[in-house]
Amino acid sequence: MENELTRQTWLMERARAPWRGFRLWLLSIPTIIITYLVASTFSAISIGLGVLIVPPAVEAARRWLGVYRRLIGEWTGHRIERPYLPEPAGAADSPHPRLQRFQQVMADPATWRDLGWMVADPIVALFTAALPASLILYGFWGWNLTFWAGHTIGSQGWTEFYTFIRVDAGYTSNAANVVGTAVLGTLFIAIGFLIGPKMLDVYGRWGRSLLGPTEKARLALRVQHLTETRYNAVDASAAELRRIERDLHDGAQARLVAMGMSLGAIEHLLDKDPDKARLLLAETRASSAMALAELRDLVRGIHPPVLADRGVGDAVKALALDHPLPVEVTVDLSGRPEPPVESAVYFAVSEMLTNTAKHSGAERVWIDLRHSDGMLRATVTDNGQGGASFEGGTGLRGIERRIGSFDGVLALNSPPGGPTIVTLEVTCTLDSPPSP
Repeated sequence: MENELTRQTWLMERARAPWRGFRLWLLSIPTIIITYLVASTFSAISIGLGVLIVPPAVEAARRWLGVYRRLIGEWTGHRIERPYLPEPAGAADSPHPRLQRFQQVMADPATWRDLGWMVADPIVALFTAALPASLILYGFWGWNLTFWAGHTIGSQGWTEFYTFIRVDAGYTSNAANVVGTAVLGTLFIAIGFLIGPKMLDVYGRWGRSLLGPTEKARLALRVQHLTETRYNAVDASAAELRRIERDLHDGAQARLVAMGMSLGAIEHLLDKDPDKARLLLAETRASSAMALAELRDLVRGIHPPVLADRGVGDAVKALALDHPLPVEVTVDLSGRPEPPVESAVYFAVSEMLTNTAKHSGAERVWIDLRHSDGMLRATVTDNGQGGASFEGGTGLRGIERRIGSFDGVLALNSPPGGPTIVTLEVTCTLDSPPSP
C-alpha cells in the first residue's frame, strides 16, 4: 500500500510540474508590461515627477511579485520571505513623507533585485520552468506530423524540419522518417514529464536567489519581528492581568465581601435570633465554597495544575475530556518543552477547541501533537462546515500573536464545506521525559 502511494505521488508530481512551470512562464507576459511601466517612472526622476510616481509603481510591482513568491513557494517548495526593509521609525512624522518614501524605495536593495528579476525572468523561466512543457508540446507536434500534418505539408509542397528529420513531399513515403518522428516525439514527451519537478526546483532556487531577502534585509526584518512579538507579549500579559483583576473583583472578591457582611450580621443575631444566624451561617458556608471554586478556576486559567504536573500532552487530553464534542487526541512527545512554550501551546489548543465548539458545526475533532525536526507541532482538525478565516472574529489572530512570541507560526486550511485544519508550529527542544 505504501509503495502504491509512493508511485502515485511520483506520477502526480511529474504530471503536474510541466503545466505549473508553463503557467509560471505565462506570468512573464504581464511582468514585461509592469517592467516597462516601472522603468518609465524611473525616467521621470530627472524632472522631479519620479518622486511622486516611483513609489506607487514600485509598490504595484511588489504586489505582483508577491504572486510569484506565493506560487513558487506552493509549487516548488522554496518558500520566499518578503524581502523589503521595514519603514524607518518616525517616518510617519516626517515633514516630507513622499520624499522620504521615495528615498527609502530607492535605497532598498530589494527594489533593484526585483527589477533585475523582472528583466531576466521571461528568459530564465523559458529555459527552466517552461522547458518541460515546451518539450511535451514539441513532442505532440511530432505525433501530429506523423499522423496528420506531415501529409498536409508534403501535399502542399512545403518543407520543414522536425529536429534533423526533413518533412517534405517525400515524407510519407519514407517509413524511417515517419517512425523516427514518432519516436522523437515520444522521447520529447517522456523527457518533458521526467524533468518537470527538477526544472521547477531549479526555477524555485532562482526565485529565492533574487526575490528573497538579503542578509541585511533579513536582519532588519528579524529585528522588526522581535519588536512586534515583544510588544504583543507585553500587551497579552497586560490583558491577562486585567482579566485576572476583573475576575477577582467580580467573583471571589465580591463573595468574600458578602461573607464578611454576613458574618457581621451573624455576630449580632447569635443572641437575638439563633435560627436566623444558623441560616446565614449555612449561606456563608455555601458562598465560601463557591468562592473557593472560582479561585480554583482562576488558577487553572492561569496555569492548570495538570499542565504543570503532567505536561502539555496530558493537559490537552484533559481538555478533550471536557469538550462537548468527541475529540481524538494523538500525542507523540519524547519529553517536555520549556514551561513557557508548553503554556503557549496549551492555551492555543484550548482556544482552537473553543472555536470549534462555537463556530464549526462539527461532529468530531482530531488533535495531533508531536515533536519532530526541532518543531513542536499541534494540529486541530474538525469535520465541520469550514470557511474559517483569520478575519472571522474566531480568535485566530490572538493565537497567532501568542505563539509569535516564540517564533511560532499558525497555518489555516478551511475550504467551504470543510474540513478545517489549524496547525501551529513552535521551534523548541524537549528537555526531560514526561512524568509517569
